[in-house]
Amino acid sequence: MTRDGPVSYGRTITSGTESLSDLVCQARTGDRNAWNSLIERLKGVVWRVTADAGLAIEDREDVFAVAFFRLFEHLDTIREPEKLPGWLATTARNEVRQLLRRKRRSQPCSEIERREGVDMGGVDEALLDGELRAALQTAFLRLGCPCQELLRLVTAVPALSYEQVSELMGIPRGAIGPTRKRCLERLRQSPELRVFVQGQPR
Repeated sequence: MTRDGPVSYGRTITSGTESLSDLVCQARTGDRNAWNSLIERLKGVVWRVTADAGLAIEDREDVFAVAFFRLFEHLDTIREPEKLPGWLATTARNEVRQLLRRKRRSQPCSEIERREGVDMGGVDEALLDGELRAALQTAFLRLGCPCQELLRLVTAVPALSYEQVSELMGIPRGAIGPTRKRCLERLRQSPELRVFVQGQPR
C-alpha cells in the first residue's frame, strides 16, 4: 500500500542503506519509494509468520496485505521504527489467529469430519477391529470442536510445535498439555470406549 492507495511493488530508487527510521520519516511525507522500501525490508517478517502457521498461499497473501495496511494506518504514530520487525510480526500473528478463527466458525465440525476423517494420530489400526474403530469414531465426535481440533493438531504429521498449536488454537502454550490431557480423559471415559478401556460389559 502506498500513501495514496494500494501497495506498489514497483522498483524503488532508494539506496538500500537507509535505516528504518529514515524510511519511516520519508514514507510519512508520501514518498512512495520509501514506502516500497519499507515493504521490501520487512516483508520477510510477515512471510515467516504465515509460513510457520502453515497457511495456504491465498491466506498468506491476505495476511500480508492486512499486516502492511496496519503499518500504513500507524505510520504517523510510530515512535521507535527500529522495533518495527517485532511489531509487524505480532500484527501478522494476530491476523493469522483471527483468520483461523473465522475459518473455524464458518466450517462446522461435521463438515471437517466428513472431509478429513478421524485421525487419532498413531493408533495402530491393525489392532482395531471394526467395533472398536466405530466406537472410537463415535466417541471422538462426542468431544466437540475444541477437543477435536486440539487432538488433530497435536498429532499432525509433520508435527507442529506447541508454539504453532498455540497460535492456531488461540490458547496459551502452557494450557496445551493440560487441555490435551483433559480431552483424552474425556475420550477414555466416553460410554462407547469405556467397555474397551475398562473391560466392562455394556
